[in-house]
Amino acid sequence: MTDRKNGRNTDGTFAPGNPGKPRGTRHKSTQAALALLDGEPEALTRQAVTMALEGDGTALRLCLERIAPPRRDAPVQFDLPRMETARDAAKAAGAVVEAVALGDLTPTEGAHIMGLVETFRRTLETSELEARVVALEGGGNGNAANAT
Repeated sequence: MTDRKNGRNTDGTFAPGNPGKPRGTRHKSTQAALALLDGEPEALTRQAVTMALEGDGTALRLCLERIAPPRRDAPVQFDLPRMETARDAAKAAGAVVEAVALGDLTPTEGAHIMGLVETFRRTLETSELEARVVALEGGGNGNAANAT
């Protein structure tokens, strides 16, 4: 059932043929605020800097966040041993722990790398188990039912 007045279904979702507002459309209050600020970025920036220099903590944080935004996922330079077997994964895990202990990696970086090592180890384990199941079932040619 569709309410013709607003183009929505009774459950509140948009009815077929009514996609809602176009992407990027802003709310009227947002448009009004942007209109008020238009043409004033230099004065507002100067005021924020002045307030920050006078000790306003919020203004200071705002300014610093613009100068040096929080670091996102940055590459890590680290010699990780080549991994091809579960034993190699164990050696790699030991290398990560040692690098964290020496301060070459932060604990957070070490945890992320350990997650990758663990995922690799589980992938190896799954591949090995699959190979064993195929071997037990007669090489994968569908003879598992006939084996009993």
